[in-house]
Amino acid sequence: MGYVGKWVIYKGIIGLVMLLALIPQTLEAGEKYKKRTVLILTGGHDFDRDAFFRMFKSFGNVAYEERVHPLSENAYTAEWCKRFDAVVFYDMHQQISPEQKSAFRRMASRGMGLVFLHHSLASYQNWPDFEKIIGGKYLLEAETRGGVTALGSRYRHDEEVRVRVADRRHPVTQGLEEFILQDEIYSGYRTQPGIHPLITTDHAESTPIIGWANQYGKARIVYLQPGHDHHAFENPSYRQLVRQAID
Repeated sequence: MGYVGKWVIYKGIIGLVMLLALIPQTLEAGEKYKKRTVLILTGGHDFDRDAFFRMFKSFGNVAYEERVHPLSENAYTAEWCKRFDAVVFYDMHQQISPEQKSAFRRMASRGMGLVFLHHSLASYQNWPDFEKIIGGKYLLEAETRGGVTALGSRYRHDEEVRVRVADRRHPVTQGLEEFILQDEIYSGYRTQPGIHPLITTDHAESTPIIGWANQYGKARIVYLQPGHDHHAFENPSYRQLVRQAID
């Protein structure tokens, strides 16, 4: 066999070895997250649509469908959300019928994954059960409860936020380190006693707990306060948080 023939065989063997070496890495990347089909609810608050949905497209193995408020009367029923593994709330809506409230509670009781982002904390101001489900409440105006008046919550745009991981063993925060995010902050919102903190911040103008897990029935519930615009949606650590929340 001539020199050229030997060289071709040698190059072929090297190429095959390199290809075989890549296979485990490809399998590992593909198996890191499960394939998910999610329902994304929007409406009631403007947002950077292009950047938001680019984030979901970047997840690769997540199929999604957007539904916009006002929703149909059968919203949240088993039939309405049967195709989905999780529901992502990026809405800020107030009107909800008694039938929809009942369906919402049943949806949570069945164990549906529920992920609430950013301004969804201000939804359904006049429905107390929603605060129990999501684990907190952004007060759009002052509110008196048990003889004690709480002032309305507040927000500030374009703040540099140091995001700290409160529980590194939780599936939502696994593999994450502290990171800096330019985002809108909230302060003065309520949190329920039973929430499990996931991320916090030491920003002086922010409520310290900015992400948590909650339990309502069998539902797997996560709320993430960050997520105002493209600065968050394009941040790799924020993307990882959202992806792991819906996994």
